[in-house]
Amino acid sequence: MGQLNFNLPEIDREKTRKNVEAALEKYHIYLLMDPAEIAPNITSSFKITPPSNNNQFHSSTESTAIDRIDKDEERRRYVEKIRRAVNRLAHKERSVIVKRYMEEEDMLDYIAYNELGFSERHYYRVKSRAFYKLAFILRIEVYKEEVTA
Repeated sequence: MGQLNFNLPEIDREKTRKNVEAALEKYHIYLLMDPAEIAPNITSSFKITPPSNNNQFHSSTESTAIDRIDKDEERRRYVEKIRRAVNRLAHKERSVIVKRYMEEEDMLDYIAYNELGFSERHYYRVKSRAFYKLAFILRIEVYKEEVTA
């Protein structure tokens, strides 16, 4: 019986790392966000045109409230998705990601590895492995383009 030959595509580590960092940054921003950025339009506009029947049943205030609820729900789902993904990581990987990206105050790598009691080399090795796993869990990995001649 012949040997199976799998040609797995190669991961673009730099683009994948950037995707994971962007996802974690978005998580952090969503946690800090105040939903007040979608405020209703307070100034009324007067028009001398007859009303048209366009099947629009919401006032601007109602539309704003619906929009806010939708945005809040989208943020809530995203935050939960990231939390579930991080919780699937091994303990050390999870501790690096939580310490560096998910705590309230911004944390630099050298502070994170000192607080965790890791050597610099060990910290970056664990962080790299965590990013790799998160990319696959979140399905945001990037593959290198195959160059055909």
